[in-house]
Amino acid sequence: MSLKTPLRFGLPKGSLEKSTFELLDRAGFNVQSSSRGYKPYINDPELDARLVRPQEMSRYVAQGFLDFGITGKDWILESGHKVEVMCDLAYSKATSLPARWVVAVPEDSPIKTVKDLQGKRIATELVETTKRYLAEHNVTAEIEFSWGATEVKVPELVDAIVDLTETGSSLRANKLKIIDTIVESYPQLIVNPAVYADPDKRKKLENMKLLLIGALNARQKVGLKMNVPKAVLEKLSATLPALRNPTISPLADPGWTAVEIIIDEAVVRDLIPRLKELGAEGIIEYPLNKVVY
Repeated sequence: MSLKTPLRFGLPKGSLEKSTFELLDRAGFNVQSSSRGYKPYINDPELDARLVRPQEMSRYVAQGFLDFGITGKDWILESGHKVEVMCDLAYSKATSLPARWVVAVPEDSPIKTVKDLQGKRIATELVETTKRYLAEHNVTAEIEFSWGATEVKVPELVDAIVDLTETGSSLRANKLKIIDTIVESYPQLIVNPAVYADPDKRKKLENMKLLLIGALNARQKVGLKMNVPKAVLEKLSATLPALRNPTISPLADPGWTAVEIIIDEAVVRDLIPRLKELGAEGIIEYPLNKVVY
């Protein structure tokens, strides 16, 4: 252990919790937590993990109660606290799409654009960001904080909502339509500025960043290995959609070579039969945990 004391690591409690644990696991950091625990175990003695609501993460990092953490860009903007953003982490609760805070109204509402919100009543959890958004469009409206179930409040209680969505399916199910997007948000790796200024701590954090991004790069990619007759190697290589040129190694049999590539998983089902037709044998597909460019 090169650090004198472990870094206090804030992990998002709630909707991002499971996908964050899965990302960390692919990056080599196994996290174990009980259903009611707030101090999960992580298999790195230089890290001391805490589960924190994403809405509070940037405040605790900025104030030094946590050294670094993962939380959404949306909550960093909402809080206004000063933290160092190391990188975006392109994952969400259920997909790889960014989460979006959108303005939504009933399908039959006369509200078509942001200008139509003048004098209206809006419910949202993202109050400060919504205020800034309306001010940028010179619109004045009443904004109330929503404690949840925001989509059921229109049209009886409010005229519009600003709510979080990935796919829009929940809004459509509640007969709402999106008229604008306020902000798109991925989780971000954030750190206290004083911690980031420490060379040893920064080195640890940069290594974590490298591994986390490598784990994200590996999503939806696989490796392929195969044995290929030298006589068809050139023709076969021309069909391979590899990240770079394929790795080609000699085999004990001088008439054969070993070929290895990394490709998008989506093309494998069409590619393997084609490789077989061209003469490849011993084709092996294997999953990837990290791809570091």
